[in-house]
Order: sequence, then structure tokens, then C-alpha cells
Amino acid sequence: MTFEHGHPSRIGWQLPPFYCPFNQRLIHAKAAELERRAVEWVDAFGIYPDAVERSWGLATHSADFSSRIIPYGDVEPLLLFIEWNYWANAVDDWQDSDSTPSNTASIIDHSVRLARSIEVPGASMLPKGPMTAALDDLVTRTRAILTPFQLRRFSEGARDWLLGASWQTAYAERGMMPSLNDFAAMGALANGTRFSLTWSDVANHIHLAPDLLYWQPVQALTEAAGFIVSADNDLFSYNKDDLQEPWEQNLINVLAYQHRCSPWEALPRAVALRDRVMTLFVRLRAQLLRYADEQLGRYLDSLNHYVAGSIEWQNLAPRYASPRNRNYYPVEGASFGITWRESPSDPSTEAPPIPALSWWWDCLEA
Repeated sequence: MTFEHGHPSRIGWQLPPFYCPFNQRLIHAKAAELERRAVEWVDAFGIYPDAVERSWGLATHSADFSSRIIPYGDVEPLLLFIEWNYWANAVDDWQDSDSTPSNTASIIDHSVRLARSIEVPGASMLPKGPMTAALDDLVTRTRAILTPFQLRRFSEGARDWLLGASWQTAYAERGMMPSLNDFAAMGALANGTRFSLTWSDVANHIHLAPDLLYWQPVQALTEAAGFIVSADNDLFSYNKDDLQEPWEQNLINVLAYQHRCSPWEALPRAVALRDRVMTLFVRLRAQLLRYADEQLGRYLDSLNHYVAGSIEWQNLAPRYASPRNRNYYPVEGASFGITWRESPSDPSTEAPPIPALSWWWDCLEA
């Protein structure tokens, strides 16, 4: 799968079995066509400066990610979402690169400029170049197909991602590891859950009334889905980021710091917490489904696709399965070869002692 280059993985390469009772291994019927068109768009704007960067940009498998978490729906919104993901991953890699100022002030300045450029067409807040030209194209086309409410939700999702990244940079700059409660409250922001789910709604013509979308049980379920996806990403991406100093802020390292143990010893703790949230997700989703109309039912299905599709995508994405800190080029066909389990590793149905999360369990009926 990879070369260790004298730096063995702290958690190994065989991840624990995944508990996901609704995994159907779905993918959009037009996935191959969508990938071809998205790569043509990427190349037309030249968002990658050379062949090496392009290879790692495509190794994100952004088309596969988008086609798995949105396995049904209209092609054109899905294509636009795929292009957004390629662009966002390029921004993320740019912010993490050695040539980029990584202090909190510079990241916040860049993030604010990105956020306002998304909300204000032609704001001219970013320097001219391929990334800005690509962003302008994305913003123009996005504003043409999203309703005002969808656009506001998408903008908030982009702010989540940028705010989460800035928060993580601030901790890294101070050489600090956040507490588990703080990480649980903020960590899911950086994965852009609302950023992604907006496009699922658009592609599938899901229109929840604001009072229903932001109803506390629906928001709890949405946040739980985001936490699971974020926790899974921390498992898949751990070896990609394990050369960073100070250590990367992820669920495994946060638990290792809290319990004064090694990442290897913290790994089952991370999986147990993730599985306990999955149990909550399954119970709360079933509760909401009893009262759901057709629109809410489809939204609940989209959360299933978001969680299950993310696992399938990361298992096969060279970005994670053959990470850059161990390979000059991504290894096409690399895989974690994950396995599955039929029950959670932690059978508890009680809320964990984490205030930032425990309110989700308060939404369960007696």
C-alpha cells in the first residue's frame, strides 16, 4: 500500500471494523461521466500548478465522494458540487503546504476573503490567478441554480469549513491539543457537513421548511451524521497527517492526550465513541421517520447516504490509502480493505459525558 520511509504508522494500516447498518455501497449511475467532466473543468482553469500537484488533487477522488454521498439526483448540480470539492481540496492543500504562511492571522485573513467572495460576486478580495478564476466561475453558476435559502445555507456551510480550519490553526500555532469536549463541538465544522448536504438537497429536490430543518431533533441528527463522518475521516486520514508537529488535531490524538496513552491505545476509544454516536443516529432517525412526510423522509435518507458513502469513498481514495507523506505519487488502486461489523463496539445507548454532544440524546423520546 505505502512505503513507511522510516516512519511507521502509530495506529497501523488495518483499521478496526466499521459499524454502519445502512451501508448499501451506492454510487450515482453517471459517476464516470461526472468525473470526466469535472477533471476537464479542473484542467481548463489550471488550478494545479504542475503534474505532481494535479495527481494529488485528483487523488482526492472528489467525484467518487460526491457520487457516493449523492447516489441519486440531477446531474448538473452534482457536477457543480464535485467541482466545488476539487476546488476546496486544492485550497485545503494550499493552506497546509510548506510554502504557505500557516499562522492564524494569515489563515483567518484568507478564510474571510474566501467567505465574502462566495457571498459577494465580484468582491475582488482575492488576488487574480487560476484559483480565483475558478472560484468566480463556481460562484456565478451556484448563484444561478440555488434558491436564496439554499444559497444562504451553502454559504453558512462554507463558513463552517473555514471557521473550523482557522480554529484548528490557532491551536496548532500555540502547540496545544484541544479538550475532547471542545474538539467534539468544533471538529465537525471543518468537514463542511452543511456545505455538502446543501448539494444533496439541491440535486434531489429536497425542500425542508426552515422551521423543520432547524428543528432541534433534525439538527441533532444532522450534527450526529457530521460527527460520524468527521470521526471516520480521522481514522482514514491519520497516517496522512502523522508527520505533523505538533500532532494533528483529530479524535485519536485528542483521546490519547486526554487519557495519557498512545494513539494505538486511543484508537478503540475513538471507535467506541463513534459507534455510540452511530447508535444514537440510528435511534433518532427511526424516531423522526415515524412522523416524517415525504420531504423529511428523503432528507433522512440523504443523511444515510452521507455517512455510508463517505466510508466507501475514503476506503478507496489514494489521498488516504497511499498518503503523500509516504509516496511521491498516489498509488492508484490503493485501498484500506476495510471490514464491517454488525453491532457497535460500544453497546451503550446512554449519552457520553461530553456536554457538547449529550444534548443529542435529549432529543430521544422516552
